[in-house]
Amino acid sequence: MKTDTQRDDFRTRARGVVLDAVRGLVLAVAMLPVAVLCFALTAVSLVLVPLGIGLVTTPLVLDALRQYTSTRRRLAYEWRGIRIPAAYRPPPEGAAPWTRTFALLRDPQTWRDVRWLPVDMTAGFLTALLPALLLYFPVEGFLLGAGLWRAHLHHSGDTYWYAFVPVSGQGTAFLAALLGGVVLAVAWRLAPRLLTTHFRLTRAVLGGDAELAERVRVLTETRQDAVDTSAAELRRIERDLHDGAQARLVAMGMDLGTIEMLVEHDPAQAKRLLAQARRNSAEALEELRDLVRGIHPPVLAERGLGDAVRALALRLPLPTEVTVELSGRADAPVESAAYFAVSEVLTNAVKHSGAGRIRAGLHHREGRLRITVTDDGRGGAVIGAGSGLAGVERRLGTFDGVLAVDSPAGGPTLVTMEIPCVLS
Repeated sequence: MKTDTQRDDFRTRARGVVLDAVRGLVLAVAMLPVAVLCFALTAVSLVLVPLGIGLVTTPLVLDALRQYTSTRRRLAYEWRGIRIPAAYRPPPEGAAPWTRTFALLRDPQTWRDVRWLPVDMTAGFLTALLPALLLYFPVEGFLLGAGLWRAHLHHSGDTYWYAFVPVSGQGTAFLAALLGGVVLAVAWRLAPRLLTTHFRLTRAVLGGDAELAERVRVLTETRQDAVDTSAAELRRIERDLHDGAQARLVAMGMDLGTIEMLVEHDPAQAKRLLAQARRNSAEALEELRDLVRGIHPPVLAERGLGDAVRALALRLPLPTEVTVELSGRADAPVESAAYFAVSEVLTNAVKHSGAGRIRAGLHHREGRLRITVTDDGRGGAVIGAGSGLAGVERRLGTFDGVLAVDSPAGGPTLVTMEIPCVLS
């Protein structure tokens, strides 16, 4: 069994080395002409900007450059799992050509793309080509050891140089084959690393401070969303207090004043008003409890997110199955954001999906709280402006969380939420 496992590992490794060599060759041979063309067109277009011609050509050339760099970012992720961030500023819509041109030229990411082209044509070319050379060079040495040197000697009569080995007989041919084996051993270890180095070099130049800029932009947006959400929540609380509990307490005070005047002259009417005041107090208390539950449910504070979601599911009119696999509790703000996000998603499922059953799951793996909500409804849910899901996305974004919705027409709908956090 151990031998079979080792054999499988060897085959997997060999396929990986060959695949890396092929990928490196594609990057070096196929992408180099594209990089040279993009660099030349960009340089010429920028030179022509003062003449007015570049105002028209520059947006076209830079758009093509963005498509090329986007392709390289995609290959970096698909081939090596390396994410290369991009922080392009959205160009103004419907703007004049010169406005669009200068907007593109003011974008720092545009100049990162341009600076990357010479690097890709030099160091990037070498780091991409080396895996292929390290793999294909030993083949020549093995062929020489097998007798290929005789054909060369018969054809030209000159000594065949294999790197620093002069091949003039079978002995030196075997030495060339030995050198090829050494190079193959080096390729076995270095070919994957060289391709990874190529993409890391691409990320160092293309990414630059784009990740930091994107982080600042997201934090700015989420901070504004948090401020807006807090203001809206305060207005909701004020409105609920004014229209609900406060109105009932005012009515109860008026009833108590009337009871005070009637208690001696009309005890029966005073009793009826007293019963009404008692009902008003009970209803006001219930509304205050609902309001407090909407701010921060007591069960969430006392028993954690899992039990709070279970309690929430019990109040739904649809059968709801909740699975919880949490080994501890997250910070209170994270739990609160997750709870209200789940509440919004479940409410949407009940109101709009036409589902007959709902399933919710809460898990924590690899430093992320993952929540899934699935219903068997009609589908068609989207994250759009003004929708409840857009609000959920903004709420999660405050904590670097993400929201994904898979809801084809006809259903089912799967809503996935993830928040990075640690459990205590």
